[in-house]
Amino acid sequence: MNKPNNLPQISIILPTFNEAGNIELLIDRTLQALGHYPGGVEVVVVDDDSPDGTWRLVTEKAAADGRVRLIHRKDESGLTSAISRGIHESRGRWVGWMDCDLSMPPEEWPRLAGALADGADMAVGSRYVPGGGDVAHSFVGRLFSRIINVWAGLVLAWSIKDYTSGFILGRREIFDQINLRGDYGEYCIDMLYRTHRAGFTIRELPYLCIPREAGESKTATNVWGYLSRGVNYVITVLRLRFKPD
Repeated sequence: MNKPNNLPQISIILPTFNEAGNIELLIDRTLQALGHYPGGVEVVVVDDDSPDGTWRLVTEKAAADGRVRLIHRKDESGLTSAISRGIHESRGRWVGWMDCDLSMPPEEWPRLAGALADGADMAVGSRYVPGGGDVAHSFVGRLFSRIINVWAGLVLAWSIKDYTSGFILGRREIFDQINLRGDYGEYCIDMLYRTHRAGFTIRELPYLCIPREAGESKTATNVWGYLSRGVNYVITVLRLRFKPD
């Protein structure tokens, strides 16, 4: 992957669909958190042609601040492919992403960056290490998440506690070697375990997951929804355990 010499140190990818109520504040808070980080930062928003006009708001942000970039996708959609597109087109030496509903506080980015500066290859915002937590989801949602993560830890690698985090910062070398695959939360299980198996060091840092600021949740909202997505999680864990590739 050829990159220019004047690279920003950090690229933050924000995959969006109908996040008009959150995206401007999220960009502002991200730039405020990392704006003075040595080497600089860029924010790359990958929007799937949001009907609510998210991409229009980002266009205005990008016109006012050269650190903001928009990738407006009209013929492709999906979380994993959006993050992958952002990784491919970003320029930073370190690449990260997060949910865009403000449930993950962007003020935590400097702590994740500090873990990489201290030598880790990947830093993960984690709900399931001491000091972390989740008040964003229902009891059923939290229970489902805990069961999936404990089971993934028992089957794959117990050293990873939040396999479905989605709050990631890693060295570009990881993503040059490990591509993202899967849909929704299972992509993170797959990516974290393959990163661990490849010998990269992963450090988890606690954060508190809070309710979204605005808009509608894209996560499951009932037992049937959790079970439907859980099937893909189970298949992913079993494939990683018994058919490594």
